[in-house]
Amino acid sequence: GDQNSPSFPGQIDNTELFENLETYRLKERLVENEDFVLVPAEAWRKLLSWYGMVPEQPALERKVIDLPSTVKVEIYPVEISLCLHSNMEEVVTEQFSRTDTICKVMQKQFEVEEDAEPRLWMKSSDTSCERLRNTQMTVLDTCLATGMTVIMELRNADGTWPSSRPQIMNSVEEQDTYRGQPGVCGLTNLGNTCFMNSALQCLSNTPPLTEYFLKNLFLGELNFTNPLGMKGEIAEAYADVIKQMWSGRHYSVVPRIFKTKVGHFASQFLGYQQHDSQELLSFLLDGLHEDLNRVKNKEYIELRDADGRPDQEVAEEAWRNHRRRNDSVIVDTFHGLFKSTLVCPECQKVSVTFDPFCYLSVPLPISKERVMEVFFVSLDPLSKPVQHRVVVPKAGKVIDLCTALSQATNIPMVVADVFNHRFYKIYQVDESLSCILDRDDIFEAGTSNRVEQPQENTHDVTEDSEEAGTSNTVEQSQENTHGDEQNNAQSEPGSNGAEEEKTEEEESSSEQDRGSSTEEGQSAGGSTDTNSQDAADGERRCAEKKQKPLFIIQAVNSNGTTERGMADGGNTLSLTDQILMMPCLLMLLSDLYNSCVLNFIYFVYAQRYDKDQSMKVPQQHTTVQLQECIELFTTVETLEEENPWYCPTCKKHQLATKKLDLWSLPEVLIIHLKRFSYTKYSREKLDSIVEFPLRCLDFSGCLLRKTGTDSEPPSRYDLIAVSNHYGGLRDGHYTSYAQNKDNGRWYYFDDSKVTCAKEEQIVVRII
Repeated sequence: GDQNSPSFPGQIDNTELFENLETYRLKERLVENEDFVLVPAEAWRKLLSWYGMVPEQPALERKVIDLPSTVKVEIYPVEISLCLHSNMEEVVTEQFSRTDTICKVMQKQFEVEEDAEPRLWMKSSDTSCERLRNTQMTVLDTCLATGMTVIMELRNADGTWPSSRPQIMNSVEEQDTYRGQPGVCGLTNLGNTCFMNSALQCLSNTPPLTEYFLKNLFLGELNFTNPLGMKGEIAEAYADVIKQMWSGRHYSVVPRIFKTKVGHFASQFLGYQQHDSQELLSFLLDGLHEDLNRVKNKEYIELRDADGRPDQEVAEEAWRNHRRRNDSVIVDTFHGLFKSTLVCPECQKVSVTFDPFCYLSVPLPISKERVMEVFFVSLDPLSKPVQHRVVVPKAGKVIDLCTALSQATNIPMVVADVFNHRFYKIYQVDESLSCILDRDDIFEAGTSNRVEQPQENTHDVTEDSEEAGTSNTVEQSQENTHGDEQNNAQSEPGSNGAEEEKTEEEESSSEQDRGSSTEEGQSAGGSTDTNSQDAADGERRCAEKKQKPLFIIQAVNSNGTTERGMADGGNTLSLTDQILMMPCLLMLLSDLYNSCVLNFIYFVYAQRYDKDQSMKVPQQHTTVQLQECIELFTTVETLEEENPWYCPTCKKHQLATKKLDLWSLPEVLIIHLKRFSYTKYSREKLDSIVEFPLRCLDFSGCLLRKTGTDSEPPSRYDLIAVSNHYGGLRDGHYTSYAQNKDNGRWYYFDDSKVTCAKEEQIVVRII
């Protein structure tokens, strides 16, 4: 492209993807199509020839690897430390593809002969050491993760091993003599696998399923030929984990083989990204069912509509048909039956079907309001920013945020987003609040009632202190204001070498993500040491140097090109050299008269922002009853446009109304609280506390099937396990509570750590 063209976007710059510009190590948890996009090699070469690249920045080239169930671009190679058992002081860190065989790499690294038959040991971050028995396994199969160490042990000259095992720490294998309570056993975190550990602990403490595996009943029901199954491998790997956990010999078990098998058959669980525990649980139950399905050849069954037949008849037919194709311990234990009613809005055709389910995914009541935390920045240069907490409509607009804070301050507002110490964006009043994320640092600044017209060719610079952290305001006449540039104004430090060096140091020590404002004082602008003597000296120096034009404001248009902002008669807007030594936040505040104030606000370490009274009131979590969630699950809803129903009478797709009812419930009922809410406009985690009884949860009022016979399925349940998530959408941690089937006591499972728990803890801490 033509670099002199106004539309030239600039060179390719991946700075935002790196943790730092020395090692060029990628930031963790980057999301494809959100933080970056992948392009083929040929497309990359074209882009590079058109736009060029920032000097000295490496191209981010990644390989496509062939995995058991898919092909995948390997964004994060695995970084593993390597050392010899005979010299553990000397550690080498290498990057591996998940398809690499680690033994060959180690032999090459340490110049070991191929027939040496070394032993390999894996050392994880929790200081446990585990023998890697098959040295020809790939990095993927061994579940090696970044940060782990692989130790190579070689035989002595006489063929003996230097020791029974590396003298680093106790190995998992040394726990064979431990005799503890069966089932009270942790699971080692292999790298962001807390979601898996939480689900496994819940299933482990489900008595019917665990007894089935401990008694080896599964061996006679393994289905190796089911095309929908995993050749029995998932069932065997799960059985191995359960037997170890209930042997009483382990404080903690390493579910490495199980994790590998899951990744083989479900590519979404490959690697070490965070996942939803419910997603893993759903896959595991389905996989166990197909691996243990007693039906070897599934017959084709044509489904019939109700056509006015009694519900009892249609439900029994649906359940028989389901069992003719699906017969396993999972169906015996976890499957129930829904009644689904669809009504066409045009012809009123009613369609009734009965469908099996393995768990209930129930919604939480969604609040129509949202709590937001914002910083109010006054035009008064001596006033500190004040943090407020306001309540706004969840589906509201920016004007609602302005109104909410204006009611607290009696000042009209403009809303700005601060990113990386810079004025990032001014929000328009009609923009949706959904575009503002909870992690964004939002600043609201009061607008002036009227900007006084300065005399022609004058620019009043009011400077209270040069280095004491106060603000400087440049008043500019209306005729010098360019409306198209107001929302794109940025400040650029000059080209002074010392000045640039200082700015680099200050920015490198600050947070890289949005929001560096903290109560400790590192607010949106950075830092400058200050004291009263410096402030007095600054005032004197300002009087001497006020006329020297060393700072030029530049506006950046939508194409990324800049134009120098000029005042009347071609005079530049100037500030002093000393002022430039401080990082600044440029806020462009438009008032009702289309005039503007360019407000430079300086924050220093010594200056703390104030907190409004609203910030001191503890936020109350909303409390709902589980029964409310069940009622929401069974309410009538209209199908979305993306998922219409084909009406056989109208012969077209319709947005029908749909109602789900519970017909029969299983022996063990899994209830999934849908805390993660995804819409077209927003994503959030609902942190409402859901209250539920630990015993005798009664569903009799929700069940349509009511005959009262002894053969009826259960309608009352006691709690046996809870999978719990702490944190937000993109990060967090899973733990679990579970009741041991042998001693009836409750335990809290946090990966490899297990502690006793009290019943009263469970509901209070489940959010």
